[in-house]
Amino acid sequence: MVQFRKIPAADTYSIRQQILRPTQTMEECKYEGDMDESTFHIGALDGDKLICIGSFYQKAHEGLEGGLPYRLRGMATLPDYRSKGIGKQLIQYSEGILTSEGCNLWWCNARTSAAPYYTKLGLTQSGGIFEIEPIGPHVIMFKKM
Repeated sequence: MVQFRKIPAADTYSIRQQILRPTQTMEECKYEGDMDESTFHIGALDGDKLICIGSFYQKAHEGLEGGLPYRLRGMATLPDYRSKGIGKQLIQYSEGILTSEGCNLWWCNARTSAAPYYTKLGLTQSGGIFEIEPIGPHVIMFKKM
């Protein structure tokens, strides 16, 4: 049975590199704000194995209005665990934490290939496509809770 819990930022770096930034160093997988007091990192564990991650940073985005907004970064699931609803459950678990903190809006820079996934989770696209080098095309997605 998969368990969800807060994890240290350092626990996310291996999956971030493996899935999201395979051409970058482990050092480049450490994001600004990882250690901020308001930041939290969620892991999905299958036994002792970390299989899915997501990090939330208290950060507003110009043009999106909400109380205590948070930004999702570094959402990734290991390939063998995809299409099993684990990412959706991680988001639902995280939204419970966000709500308890007083957040009513969260957002992310979603890769265009992941935009349909975030739409299924209830997010809405804001604006057009933009490029994040060296990762590729992205869109802003947000959800009001």
